[in-house]
Amino acid sequence: MAKTISEKILSAKSGVDAYAGQIVEAEIDYVMANDVTAPLAFQEFEALGCDPVREKIVLVPDHFVPNKDIASAEQAALMRRFVQKWGLPNYFEVGRGGVCHQVMVDEGFAAPGRLIVGADSHTCTYGGINAFSTGIGSTEAAACFAEGRLWFKVPEAMNVHLTGKFNKQVSGKDLILKIISDIGVDGANYKAFEFSGPGVASVPVHDRLTISNMAIEAGGKAGIFPCDQATEAHLKGRVRGEYTPVSADEEAQYASTLEYDLGELDYMVAFPHLPSNGRLVSEVDVPIDQAFLGSCTNGRIEDMRVAAAILKGRKVHRDVRMIVVPASTEVYQQAMDEGLLSIFTKAGAFVSGPTCAACLGGHMGVLAKGEKCVSSTNRNFIGRMGHRDSEVYLAGPAVVAASAVAGKIVSPEVL
Repeated sequence: MAKTISEKILSAKSGVDAYAGQIVEAEIDYVMANDVTAPLAFQEFEALGCDPVREKIVLVPDHFVPNKDIASAEQAALMRRFVQKWGLPNYFEVGRGGVCHQVMVDEGFAAPGRLIVGADSHTCTYGGINAFSTGIGSTEAAACFAEGRLWFKVPEAMNVHLTGKFNKQVSGKDLILKIISDIGVDGANYKAFEFSGPGVASVPVHDRLTISNMAIEAGGKAGIFPCDQATEAHLKGRVRGEYTPVSADEEAQYASTLEYDLGELDYMVAFPHLPSNGRLVSEVDVPIDQAFLGSCTNGRIEDMRVAAAILKGRKVHRDVRMIVVPASTEVYQQAMDEGLLSIFTKAGAFVSGPTCAACLGGHMGVLAKGEKCVSSTNRNFIGRMGHRDSEVYLAGPAVVAASAVAGKIVSPEVL
């Protein structure tokens, strides 16, 4: 019987001929945790009284780095002590890593056909390079530390069929905001988005990662792209070990199919307080106090390049503060080598080292009451980036940069 990508990967990792709806126990390739989710996992793991599966564990401090207070410093110290106690090889200290999901890609853990779990909801990011990856809880992570295995309910899949190619600087962020606006924040509950069609080839890998990253914002279990030449090129020189690309069978059964012509898409912005509140940028007129570029959604080097091209020779509006946060040390170094950081600072933006920071309202960009921020992040819930009476508008890097200059939410064409 024909299978989806999700069914094939979970079949291969469980040794069971698995189909949607079945419960399987599968061997994971990696389990990831960060400074917020790892401490509880450590506590639960230690109670099991066993050794960890060292090579499969990846630990990345990123949410409150640099540590903003004593509590966050204690969380980070717990992580370091756990790493030292068990001699874990895959630990990425502050200054040597970055935002966990970018580190998983930069350091070659994510690859086609792999089954990866992480104690963070945006672990679904790695589906952009043909992995089945999904978020889990800290107690489940503890079980993975001990056994290297976990149970899964094989999800149904939604086929997202793409044609055409993006116009202008429209990007993957605009596509995923459009999808979520169309189906709602619960439109893909416990389903896997699987992308197909001739349009896939024109979607760059960095945009695929952005799209997969936000699958969870529609309730998705995963968001998976096929492996193609672009995927292989992205993996070259960085992937760890061997991998096996996985494609869906032609007769695979899907719960539903969505059709998008990429050439018909325009710049999107999601209004507060849900990612599903999507509108065309051309139809809005919202003044802003802050513009934020970064996060696991849009903090990659390609996003930095798009924003820098718009900001070059221009200034951030006098009533706006712009914060730029490359997603990893690798991205930061590359942006510096290419002169992008100089462009940002000359424009009047504040540039930070890699951190989740303002994305979750942690620090380095927290909003005051009544303030509005256009952000390249993935969530705009009430109080997400600061005061409960602040507002976050989600958009792609081109819109964030253009808005920083204009002082209100606009498309790059306005400049």
